[in-house]
Amino acid sequence: MPDKALILVDLQNDFCPGGALAVRGGDETVAVANRVARHFELVVATQDWHPADHGSFAANHAGAAPYQVVDLHGLSQVLWPVHCVQGTPGAAFHAGLTARVDQVFPKGTDPTVDSYSGFWDNGRRKDTGLAAWLRGRGVRTVYVLGLATDYCVKFTALDACGEGFATYLVEDGCRAVELAAGDGERAIDELRASGVVVLDSSQIA
Repeated sequence: MPDKALILVDLQNDFCPGGALAVRGGDETVAVANRVARHFELVVATQDWHPADHGSFAANHAGAAPYQVVDLHGLSQVLWPVHCVQGTPGAAFHAGLTARVDQVFPKGTDPTVDSYSGFWDNGRRKDTGLAAWLRGRGVRTVYVLGLATDYCVKFTALDACGEGFATYLVEDGCRAVELAAGDGERAIDELRASGVVVLDSSQIA
């Protein structure tokens, strides 16, 4: 039974160039994911999977603009462009992703709360089942990469640590949104301070 797993975070069309919420260089993470996945018996993927009426979409708040911060049912919420709507091409995984994925964990399905982490929604009201799935397969160590460093990757890695997994971030397999300059580097600093080991894909054997 494998004791490690690879978590691919939100490698979806809307987060890649040309997508609704494109991350600069987002598509460059896909080749890293394909290369790294060969070293793992277990690979899982998270998938932003929003209903069209999701409360994190600026379009669903009269007079609001993308990237405003509002209160959403008691939580601070960045308002995003409409993205990764269930069943749309933007929500699909990037066509270049050829890695075998053993299980997909949808997130952001509740219109009342956003879900950056692959483990929990932002209010920690409901978990996705990812932690239990990993534990049930004997996983003790996880490696995380994907999109985006300063949001879904960061919170997935932080929650992995919080769930007791030894956690590694594959830095060259991540790209950041950077609503503010330096957000990506600050996220990596926060992860290191929380016990996440940051490495390069070349260090995975």
